[in-house]
Amino acid sequence: MDYLQDPEWQRLIDRYVKPDRRYLRLGGNYLRGTGPERARVTRELGEAAAEITPRELGVLLGSGWRERKTTAWLIAVARRTEFRERLGELLLASPNPFAGSAYCVTLATFGTAADAELLVSYLDHYLRRPDLYYDQPAAIGALLHLDAALGTDRAAPFVAPDGLWHRWIEGPPRKEHHHTPDVYRQYLAACLAFVDECAAPGPARKV
Repeated sequence: MDYLQDPEWQRLIDRYVKPDRRYLRLGGNYLRGTGPERARVTRELGEAAAEITPRELGVLLGSGWRERKTTAWLIAVARRTEFRERLGELLLASPNPFAGSAYCVTLATFGTAADAELLVSYLDHYLRRPDLYYDQPAAIGALLHLDAALGTDRAAPFVAPDGLWHRWIEGPPRKEHHHTPDVYRQYLAACLAFVDECAAPGPARKV
């Protein structure tokens, strides 16, 4: 891939993706942190989100899963809603493993009907594929969160007793994680609380 030979790409990786193994810990270990460690992490991520430019975000979104996952979180913290459609496209295409949950977090952070519709499109497609365990749990959690925030009921057809969610979770092959949709909503809520901690207060973002 051409970008692997690009010095600017390597600089962006070193600045935004690699520190503290950020690409691995976002959405996982960072959420469980407390006290001074959590304060340090949220401050550093907030500073990175304010510093990175839209062009640099676009460069990283054109890279691999580590870069895309990290970039989605930076977009969420900075509330860069201009990337909504791009993230929706990446989520639906699912070209990389591990990044889709971050797209769901970001869409839930944006918090509009347009974001909910992108999640609906994803779920309508991938809940019909019980053979694929991609980011359906994160997407249903994000959609439930948006329903609660917007006073809508878009998730209801999916989570109804005869809905696509139950057909997907029960369908072969066996799913290792058989939690209720509300468990995934709670996980998304924890992610959004972390995003809010990173975003406020912080320096002005670059344009």
